[in-house]
Amino acid sequence: MSFVSESQLYEPVEELPPLRVRDLYYTSNANQELVRKVLGWIAETARNSNGVVINTFDELEPAELERIRRELDGDGGAIVLAVGPLHKLSPMNAGGSLHLRPDRSCIEWLDTQATGSVLYVSFGSLASLDSNEFLEVAWGLESSGQPFLWVVRPDLMKGLDKPSLPDGFERAVEGRGKVIKWAPQQEVLAHHAVGGFWTHNGRNSTLESVSEGVPMICKPQFADQMLNTRYLEAVWAVGFELVGKLERGEIKKAIKRLMVEKEGAEIRERAKELKKKMDQCLESSGSSQIAINRLVNYIISL
Repeated sequence: MSFVSESQLYEPVEELPPLRVRDLYYTSNANQELVRKVLGWIAETARNSNGVVINTFDELEPAELERIRRELDGDGGAIVLAVGPLHKLSPMNAGGSLHLRPDRSCIEWLDTQATGSVLYVSFGSLASLDSNEFLEVAWGLESSGQPFLWVVRPDLMKGLDKPSLPDGFERAVEGRGKVIKWAPQQEVLAHHAVGGFWTHNGRNSTLESVSEGVPMICKPQFADQMLNTRYLEAVWAVGFELVGKLERGEIKKAIKRLMVEKEGAEIRERAKELKKKMDQCLESSGSSQIAINRLVNYIISL
């Protein structure tokens, strides 16, 4: 972040706990003044609306939703409805990339793997790696010894239309590693073989992983990804951030930490408990279902 000093990055944002300066909405390529204006416009629109529909659930972000309701829902203001996770209300894999077809062979491959053994690796549809980062990720996955499913989009590597796997990589991971262009992510995360998710922490990926009780290794790059990572690590405790430069030795350590070590098992148990709360919110008497019914009734009454 060029607009603050390195020493300021870990200072708390007192108005938005548990966020720190480094967790705020930011991208190095953006016009920061324009971003500020857009966020201000969104906030003003919310204040002047009849209702705000948010893709979350009460049990996931209770303090934040209470604050939003307190600011918007008083004195005849906007009704705040937490109706998420929305992807659970649509057919599985209805979303995803606009230009890539999911490779369903990965589901057949996952069927052959042991329960909870596979690390799913995907950086979404926009995040990218430079050539050195790509190599470090590849060899980090190889050296971990852990089964993995890695999504390598054609545009994953900056400046190239199609990244090439390093020489000897496919031979080294044969049988325990699978590389595909795009995955049916919701189905992958729900598969019994998947025990962890290395993600960029976009909002959709984060909610999809939380919804299936899959713990995460987090490597955010821009926009809301840092904020999502902070909540995963500091509030929900169902993942941790891979901090600093991507380096194969550190990648190996992070994978072992999540997939093999005691800490990872504890994180996995917390992720399962969070999934239970999500499941309950979608039951007939759950908070999200009540919010959805309230939204439908409001629309019908117009």
